[in-house]
Amino acid sequence: MQRNAHRFAYLTGADMWGATMYDQLACRIMFHRLRYEGPFTPPSEQGTLVFLGNLGMFEWGGIAVDPQRQIAIANPFALPFVSRLIPRGPRNPVEPPQAGQSGTGAETGIQPQHGTPFGVTLNPFMSPVGLPCKQPAWGDVAALDLKTNEVIWKKRIGTVRGSAPLPLPFRMGMPMLGGPMTTAGHVFFIGATADNYIRAFSTDTGKELWRARLPAGGQATPMTYEINGRQFVVIAAGGHGSFGTKLGDYVMAYALPASQ
Repeated sequence: MQRNAHRFAYLTGADMWGATMYDQLACRIMFHRLRYEGPFTPPSEQGTLVFLGNLGMFEWGGIAVDPQRQIAIANPFALPFVSRLIPRGPRNPVEPPQAGQSGTGAETGIQPQHGTPFGVTLNPFMSPVGLPCKQPAWGDVAALDLKTNEVIWKKRIGTVRGSAPLPLPFRMGMPMLGGPMTTAGHVFFIGATADNYIRAFSTDTGKELWRARLPAGGQATPMTYEINGRQFVVIAAGGHGSFGTKLGDYVMAYALPASQ
């Protein structure tokens, strides 16, 4: 009953994927070694598969809304995580670090959870070549009619460029960190994907209209403003350490050529 009720979010060994047959085999072996009983499987020392993952179906970047047309633009993605409990011991001491001592203080490594018997590690469920073990798509952009709750269109976004050993151009649909931004011109912009592009899409059809390669990871939500009748789109390209994208300190601005 529980499985049927949550079938949209229930994985099986057949959902495991790989860039090669060996990669897929490794993912299936790892899948069957983990504890997994559906979306509400508790964490474990064995290692628990968490799906939908720790980043959620929608993460901190949120969604965008065209208020005049009552259309929401969202970028859902599905990336399983592995949660593993680490008992107290040399790797996970009982007491928190004192002043001057080092602690994790990061999104990676053991999260100490002081005051409990265990720490925990949280990592994406990745194949040996560094791609998600779940079959694609891992990320989409979609438009939702807020009056009828119907999905107008849904498209994959992002390639494995920068994530795979070879810069394959295939539109796999990639995990994201960052949300979309809509404009009154029926166009929306989004960075967010791990391949370091900012893209523009038609709000009406989901067709990709434009893209530009960023000098570092664009794991941020774009913004727009107007000066003297000329509209600009700006995004911070700083990268994201735990997301594995190139780090930088850029703010990138784009605009149409000035009218004559």
